Amino acid sequence: MPELPVPLPGGAPGEPTAGIAAWVCADPLRRLVAHFGGTWPDGDLTEVLRFLDEFSARHWDFRAGRERPDAREPDLDPAAAALVLASAAALGLIHPVRPVRSAYAHLVVLGGLAHACVRRVAYAAHLLRAGLTVDGEVAVLGSFRPLSDWERATLTDADLPVDDTEVDVLDSTVRRVFGVAEPAEHDGIDAGHPHHSWSSRTYRPAGLPPVRVLAAPSSEPHRRRAHTADTQRFWAGHAQLAPGDEVLMVTAPIYVPFQHCDALRTLAIPYGCHIDTVGVDPALTDPAALPEQTLTPGRYLQEIRSAIRSMRALHSPLHAR
Repeated sequence: MPELPVPLPGGAPGEPTAGIAAWVCADPLRRLVAHFGGTWPDGDLTEVLRFLDEFSARHWDFRAGRERPDAREPDLDPAAAALVLASAAALGLIHPVRPVRSAYAHLVVLGGLAHACVRRVAYAAHLLRAGLTVDGEVAVLGSFRPLSDWERATLTDADLPVDDTEVDVLDSTVRRVFGVAEPAEHDGIDAGHPHHSWSSRTYRPAGLPPVRVLAAPSSEPHRRRAHTADTQRFWAGHAQLAPGDEVLMVTAPIYVPFQHCDALRTLAIPYGCHIDTVGVDPALTDPAALPEQTLTPGRYLQEIRSAIRSMRALHSPLHAR
């Protein structure tokens, strides 16, 4: 019988320390560590998170600073691969779940690779048309990251527009799936470099909440492009996120644990809002237009590491108080 999924840290404001401990100390993660030769540490949660971060860096980091599509795939034997997939399922990285509420203040769609942008926006539109109530806005968050040749080929094969950047894909998908042609409001700054620039386009589809497509500047423009936390903070200021607001985040199931904890750190704690995070259900989008990718055990190990690092980043400032 499959294990019950390990709950994520609570999405309500407050200190999620107990939820972090329950996830990182759960049996599925302990079994993974043991299989890869680790010995579970003595000590408190701070020590466990430090150990897991360092252990996963040695054994489960296949990116080595590269973008996710460029990560190498480890050579795992069948038993190890089966254990990874079972653990990933128990830790909440495989199976999509429905939103727990019927109404939210805001719905936030996180960008990513081109195919993910298309599927997440389409899933958000499906949720709204299926009856999900959003009192504020739908925020579609991306960046000015240029598309790779692989992403362009994926869009071409699906007969979709071949755009230049991640936020362009999000914008063209919003126009297509929400049936809108031009933004009602458009703001931003072209600073001559994508790390410094920002853009906001708000559409008003008939019978649905406003949809804002937002690309944020980087908080460290001399080092990197804007990442998810940058776009979330930038959006929160634009949307005037308020204490008690209930926010639904949409991503892919494999990224739910780490992006949920990032949202707790960047939104729930500083703004006092509530976060729920769900992954796209591929059965409720159009697989004929853009088939679901097959995810490998190596990808799941990489994102278990991402979740560990996100939980460590979430816990560190709480522990320092």
